[in-house]
Amino acid sequence: MPCRISRIVQALEPSATLAMAAKAKQLKSEGHKVHDFSVGEPDFRTPEHICQAAVEALHAGHTHYTQASGIPELRSAIARQYQERHGLKYTPAQVVVSNGAKHSLHNVFTALCNPGDEVVIPAPYWVSYAELVKLTGARPVIVETEEAADFKLTPAQLRAAITPRTTILLLCSPSNPTGSMYTREELGALADVVLQHKLMVVSDEIYERLIYGEHRFASFATVRPGLAERTITVNGVSKSYAMTGWRIGWTLSPPEVATAMADLQSQETSNPASISQYAALAALDGPQDCVAAMLGEFAARRQYVRERIDRIAGLSCPEMAGAFYAFVNIQKYLGKKYGDTVIENSTQWCLALLEQQKVATVMGSAFGAEGYVRVSFAASLVELCAGFDRIEAFLATAK
Repeated sequence: MPCRISRIVQALEPSATLAMAAKAKQLKSEGHKVHDFSVGEPDFRTPEHICQAAVEALHAGHTHYTQASGIPELRSAIARQYQERHGLKYTPAQVVVSNGAKHSLHNVFTALCNPGDEVVIPAPYWVSYAELVKLTGARPVIVETEEAADFKLTPAQLRAAITPRTTILLLCSPSNPTGSMYTREELGALADVVLQHKLMVVSDEIYERLIYGEHRFASFATVRPGLAERTITVNGVSKSYAMTGWRIGWTLSPPEVATAMADLQSQETSNPASISQYAALAALDGPQDCVAAMLGEFAARRQYVRERIDRIAGLSCPEMAGAFYAFVNIQKYLGKKYGDTVIENSTQWCLALLEQQKVATVMGSAFGAEGYVRVSFAASLVELCAGFDRIEAFLATAK
């Protein structure tokens, strides 16, 4: 008798970023040179002082269960950081440390959503957002935004999306996949709608330390009085400190929400890895020049990618204010024949690019935006140069 899989799990879409990364790895294993711009992962090594802290924690015997919501030292450091960086006052009890920011998001939606609730998500959006909402029985309400507005949700669009079932607005700034970022004024205008309709807000701020040029980051909870009581902020060490594999993320939230998420996590996973927590503590409390150094490298790559995209007729992308992605408009290259095949959509385009030129990107349809592809510039300038040469060669075959 075949296994019976739940309907809610059967309805999930697999992660497109991981699927493209898996295809790229398969080609690499077959001996091909692949330029992989698919995964949102810094290519730098975790800084040495962070690794050393993990070694010291190991030798000190910190290899047992911790509190489900994280060691007190790390929760205190996170609360202190938000006080220093953003003027937000949280107690350590309002911090829940989880197995990465994706786990944090799962905790938030599971704690706040009931079946039939609606969560407003601006598109383009990170591939897991809608699926995490669906797991709770709630419904993601996708609001399409425009490239001309740097893919930012407007107050009018938010108002139009709200129904009596709407409970949460989800924002990501800087954005994965677009790299665009809301200004403080733009967030304030959205906050006015949030407060008027008494919504909760999940603010994914995982890229807050990766900001370029004259752009300035604003944490959503700071832009209007009273917002901290309606905001769950999600963050972590993965992107800023090149610690994706360590799996440490966290939330800062109102006390009752933090308690609910801590109780949930205690039943689901217990604590995050103890060694990783001590490494994350060293990341937050240790020297920050490593973050500045990585940001400088990302900034040079961003500039190079911007120049390469601008040189290719028919391509465009929004301003990359933060993160490490270019969200490239390829619509003028769809409906064309590449070799013997007519390519009609972004999935076909990405697969053909990978097969013919061995360059891995991610289709825009996975982010709710057909006609676009996401290119991660978390790769060396040498890799980016070679990869864009191949992209240009691929586009030159379109007829």
